[in-house]
Amino acid sequence: MMTKFPHLRQDFAASLVVFLVALPLCVGVAVASGVPAELGLVTGIVGGIVTGMMRGSSLQVSGPAAGLTVLVFEAVQEFGLPVLGVLVLATGLLQLLMGALKLGRWFRAISVSVVEGMLAGIGLVLIAGQLYSVADAKAPASGLEKIAGLPGALAQAVGDTEALASIGLGAGTIAVLVLWKRMPRQLRTVPGPLAAVGLATAVAAVFSLPVATVEVKGLLGSIQPPSLDAFGELANVGVLTTIVAFTLIASAESLFSAAAVDRLHDGPRTEYNKELMAQGAGNTVCGVLGALPMTAVIVRSSANVQAGAKTKASRVMHGVWLLLFAALLPATLALIPLPALAGILVHAGFKLIPFRGIVSLWRSHRGEALILVVTAVSIVAVNMFEGVLIGLALSVVKTAWEASHVKLEVIDKGAGPIQAYLSGNATFLRLPKILDSLENLPQDRPVELDLSGLHHLDHACRTALENWAERHSAVGTEPVRVTEQEPEPEPERVTAP
Repeated sequence: MMTKFPHLRQDFAASLVVFLVALPLCVGVAVASGVPAELGLVTGIVGGIVTGMMRGSSLQVSGPAAGLTVLVFEAVQEFGLPVLGVLVLATGLLQLLMGALKLGRWFRAISVSVVEGMLAGIGLVLIAGQLYSVADAKAPASGLEKIAGLPGALAQAVGDTEALASIGLGAGTIAVLVLWKRMPRQLRTVPGPLAAVGLATAVAAVFSLPVATVEVKGLLGSIQPPSLDAFGELANVGVLTTIVAFTLIASAESLFSAAAVDRLHDGPRTEYNKELMAQGAGNTVCGVLGALPMTAVIVRSSANVQAGAKTKASRVMHGVWLLLFAALLPATLALIPLPALAGILVHAGFKLIPFRGIVSLWRSHRGEALILVVTAVSIVAVNMFEGVLIGLALSVVKTAWEASHVKLEVIDKGAGPIQAYLSGNATFLRLPKILDSLENLPQDRPVELDLSGLHHLDHACRTALENWAERHSAVGTEPVRVTEQEPEPEPERVTAP
């Protein structure tokens, strides 16, 4: 047995650790998304057993992620829970198609600043929304209203005993998560999220705190395959936009997570197209079951690697443990206080914001830092999908601007023709600067324009330079002499004797 599965012991131990990390997160993400808690477990089970068995990234673990919580909550509020299965099913099918077309590697071309800005924006909205849950209050709809309303919600909670108990339990959960890394090594064998939820549950039970707990409907009772009426919502433009947002964000987060996990171990590298298809297969099954969308989750994946996992067997077994828990011990979910789950997600939201990364990025690449911040603020101020589009547009503009770097050097010896040398990439983005410099040259002097140093000259620039040369020559001076780079000669063909 050990010969056939040489790493069974390490994978078994790692699977238990990942299960204990995933359990409170699956439940917390589901509750924050506005769906039954059991649906978070369903997505975790599918992520472990279905996606876990497929090829792609051998040590990456998938399940419901905090990164999609805000978008799922908005979708459920707008379209209803029955339509969630359609959204997730369509997302899975699109991911399968993109994987089959080998588009996985193109997600690696997305600016890291846009992805980190997306996660930071999600983190900000997630923190603001979950702080209302900690204070036992209802959160406003938009991201800006959530942030603006926090002081008022806190002031209102001060005079409410139940709200204060809820705040105390949520704050205690966050404190345990923050301080857990400083605990003795023997104690840290229990994952921080599980310890925090366990302690909060014990405190709430011992002191009979008046706080809300998880509502339990049963595993089979929570599964809602999409109906034919729900598929009719595909004619809704808003539904189609949400599907595109689900697909782009889930795929980008999963593949960026895969790149991060690859840096944590020395095993086989991720096959990006196969990993995209694995995520698509998992989301397709989740859609059929009416569950939450899945992504690869860096918290679970890093816990898997650090626990000593060697093969994909660890993530498959973690899915089995989630299934056994959901089938045999579902009633224990009803003991978990909602403020504790909200505290876990507040902590998760903070981890989505790259505070140190923004500072270091500002010092070395201010343009990238600006893209990150603008993407995050746009998501908070507008919405998820449009915020990401704004970030992508800024990234493209920045890249185009940097790629169009051009230098104009003018040499005037006082007599004879003025020599102007253009080098770099001459595109329409730098055309005003080039023309301003050329039009400032004396009109009564001949000009020699040397373009041999240009790597690229687009049509707009060529046309504008030709028009300027005609205007400059029209006042009676000698025609502008233009020198262009000679094309490289084709290599000679050697014919075998």
